[in-house]
Amino acid sequence: MKDLSLKICHTISELHEELSWFRHQNWSIGFVPTMGALHEGHASLFRHSSEQNDVTVASIFVNPTQFNNPEDFQHYPSTLEQDLQCLQANGVDLLFFPQEKMLYPEGYKFRITETDFSKKLCGAHREGHFDGVLTVVLKLLNLVSPHKVYFGEKDYQQLQLIQDMAKDFFLPLQIVPCPTVREADGLAMSSRNLRLNPQEREKAPYFYKAIKNSRSTQEAKSLLQKEGFKVDYVEDLNGRRFGAVHLGAVRLIDNVEL
Repeated sequence: MKDLSLKICHTISELHEELSWFRHQNWSIGFVPTMGALHEGHASLFRHSSEQNDVTVASIFVNPTQFNNPEDFQHYPSTLEQDLQCLQANGVDLLFFPQEKMLYPEGYKFRITETDFSKKLCGAHREGHFDGVLTVVLKLLNLVSPHKVYFGEKDYQQLQLIQDMAKDFFLPLQIVPCPTVREADGLAMSSRNLRLNPQEREKAPYFYKAIKNSRSTQEAKSLLQKEGFKVDYVEDLNGRRFGAVHLGAVRLIDNVEL
């Protein structure tokens, strides 16, 4: 019978020991990689995995190679106690919680670079960001070898790049997109929302409204700038409108289907 208590693996050997037991039972494995500071958006991914698989594995690792701004890395929220409660409450069976040296034993000598879509949108404003994302995700997928992996559509560019990488490298797994989860006022849930001060948090939902309701990207940019947002980009691409803005010290991203 399945043990419902959350197990935490701090090392790769512990992870492989637990996974080998799951595979011996012929259990299907779902996986949700995260950087912690978990919220209802993450919880929805865990629940999707729990509903579709015998076992759900999550990871928490704040990946330094995807931060083009070292200050952003230093200030990334850490809420481990609440994270563990979220994992247990939403069907996660196993947490992989590695240290940087385990995932980068040789440093950052080898990396995955995509040469087209990763250079657009966020990639045009965050040099090297997607190299770090794709590199760490490939490492984690190789370590866990899940049947299904769950990503939210809020990070739609990231989702598409990971889907393309999995297809291009013939990874024997399924990438499962999950809908963006929003606050009642429309703001897309994000760990970075914790860094907004009360005034910024009150203003932040206007970002979603502007990209959703504007007739053009130029209109959306203009409205956002008038409201005090610093706009990185608002662009229509492949049937979606993508946007990235700065509100104070916090960078927010979102997208909507056109």
